[in-house]
Amino acid sequence: MALADLNPIALQRRITELEAEVQECREVNLRVAELTDLVTELIVPLVNGDSEKARAVLDRYHESL
Repeated sequence: MALADLNPIALQRRITELEAEVQECREVNLRVAELTDLVTELIVPLVNGDSEKARAVLDRYHESL
């Protein structure tokens, strides 16, 4: 379907749909960034065998939910 074939109302509807999809992508990207931060915080304590520190990181994460 060519852009010229759409009427203004259909275009506005499509813009609204696209804006919602962009917002959803932003939310997913934010969640991925949060989980990446969590994994990054856990790596050092786990590699060093510091389960107490790893547990503290996980506890802080669970409290933030």
